[in-house]
Formats: sequence, structure tokens, C-alpha cells
Amino acid sequence: MKLIIQIPCLNERDHLGATLADLPRSIPGIDSIEVLVIDDGSTDGTAELAEQLGAHHVLRFARNRGLAVAYAAGVDACLHLGADIIVNTDADNQYRGADIPRLVAPVLAGRADIVVGDRRTDSLAHFSWLKRLLQRWGSNVVRRASGTAVRDATSGFRAIGRKAAAALFVHNRFTYTLETIIQAGHAGLAIENVAVETNPQTRPSRLFRSIGGYVRRNGAVIVRAYSMYWPVQTFGFVALLLLLLGLGLGGRFLYYFAARWPQESGHTESLLVGVGAVVLAFLVGLMALLGDLIAANRRLSEQLLVQVRQLDLAVGRLGDGPAIPGLQRTTATPWSEATALAAPSRLALHPGDPA
Repeated sequence: MKLIIQIPCLNERDHLGATLADLPRSIPGIDSIEVLVIDDGSTDGTAELAEQLGAHHVLRFARNRGLAVAYAAGVDACLHLGADIIVNTDADNQYRGADIPRLVAPVLAGRADIVVGDRRTDSLAHFSWLKRLLQRWGSNVVRRASGTAVRDATSGFRAIGRKAAAALFVHNRFTYTLETIIQAGHAGLAIENVAVETNPQTRPSRLFRSIGGYVRRNGAVIVRAYSMYWPVQTFGFVALLLLLLGLGLGGRFLYYFAARWPQESGHTESLLVGVGAVVLAFLVGLMALLGDLIAANRRLSEQLLVQVRQLDLAVGRLGDGPAIPGLQRTTATPWSEATALAAPSRLALHPGDPA
């Protein structure tokens, strides 16, 4: 049973040493632990430091491509490297490595395909009241969209089984957290929550600069996910509102037309706007039908992609598979209970220590 801990990084030289040193060297039920650092176009030598500290794999991007792309590329690399379980954690040491055994336990037990670390954001001191409210609202929306009971939808601290990792695809370039939960819920994957602790904040988030930016970008991801997975409900609701508006305005015109007959009734504007609203309702209804057909086609395409990915992984295990661009294996030995007892890991070094 192989566990690979992946760490997406962007200019994290100052924090990577502490993050790596905090990771567990052995976990009951896990035979081998490896670390994959995804260098998302860093310019401060993050990749070189990761190799120096003893990370087992380094995946480098020539330029910054965004967190969602780095996450998806890391998952793909972990699958090619033979991971049975993948844990994703942040490079700024936000999450405690001591919680990883509890995070992977439901996957090892076969109860869950995905385990999400619940930070209990209502108790985080560095979250403002507004951010706590938005986190609660966003998680509630994701629960409704996915049909799951996830409590902290934006948490990046996750354990993913091999089956789930092969079945999920990230379509946006901003963040993977919300979309993968919605997709997992629709794919019938089992999701479990595990309460985790967080370390003191070391730097502000780099995903967004303000609460407004956070709402705008995450809101767009949620709306897009709703449109992809619930096209009939999303567009059908809009069409119903337009239809009710059109019928209401048309009824208003007919009321005054009948009340003032044979005189001129007026209120022609109500008739024009009402007819326009009914026409728009018809067009949006067609969009709902078209969206449902596209969603059915997308589901078939994703099934084919999963099968292609599984075939690709099978070929890779035979040694004839294509190499992953930018992926480099270091000379570090995979961790296990034996190696953890034999000698201290080089990952205990910090950026200022000699290698």
C-alpha cells in the first residue's frame, strides 16, 4: 500500500522545510510513503530545495499555471507513480502532518473514497466574521449541489483513493476544491469528513487578494458547476421566472383591456415586455434541454477518459508508458516503518541548514 503526499508549491522556499519536516514517516497500514512536490513555476529555488531536503519526486512547470492545474497534474503523476492513496496538503504548513494518519484511515478501511479535512472554520482566529459566514454559505451550496455531507468544502487537506483519483477531472483553472466535491457526489463516490487542526497562519492566501475576489471567483466556480451538473434545474428555474413574469404582465394587459373595453386600454408596454419574457423563457427552456443533452454526452466522455486513464496507467506499470513531462525522481528512499526507525530523515533540515 503506497501513499504519496503531494504538495503544490509557488515560491514556498521559506515554508517548505517546516512542511516537509512535519510529515509522518510511517503510518499503520501503509507500506511506503513518498512525497511529490509540484513546483508551479517558482522563481525562488523551491524545486531545488525540495530535492535537497529529500523529497522523492519533483514535478516542475516552466511557468505558473495555477493551483487547479498543479493539483490535477500532481494527482495524475501520483497515479503513474503507483499511489494507492494520495494526500494533498499545502506548502505553507497550514495543516498538521500529524493528522494525515487519521485522514487516510477511512480510505484504508474502505469506508470512503475521499476524505476531507474539516478545519472547523468557525473557530479559526485568522478568519474574519465575514469570511466565516461565506465559508459556511459556500459549503452549504456545495452540499446541495453534490448531495454530500461535506463540512469544509474549501479545505485542500484531503486523502483520495486510487479509484476516486482516476475518476475526477478538474475543469477550471482557479481551484479544485469545490468542483471535485460536486463531481465526486455525482459520480457516487463516498466522502467522509475528519476534523483536523491547523497551524498558525504564516502568510496570507495567494489565491485571492480580497473577500470580493474570493466571492467572485468561487461564486463563478459554483455557478459553472451547477450549470454543468444540474443544467435542467439551473436553466429551468430561470425559464420559469421569465415565464411567470411574462404571464403576469400579459395578464395585467388583458385585465385593463377587458375593464376599459371598447375604449383604449393602454398598458401596451406590459404586453410588449410580457411577450418578450415569454419568448426568452422559451429560449432558456431550450438551453436547459440542450444543456441536459450536453451533460449526458459529457458523462459518456468522462467514462471514456477514465478508461483511457486506466489503460494508460496499466501500460505505464509495464514500463512502456509515456513519461510525464517535468517529473523527476530524486535519490531519496521511500519512507516506511523500517527506514523511519533506522535513521532520521533529511527532511528535518530547514532552508538555512547545510544539506
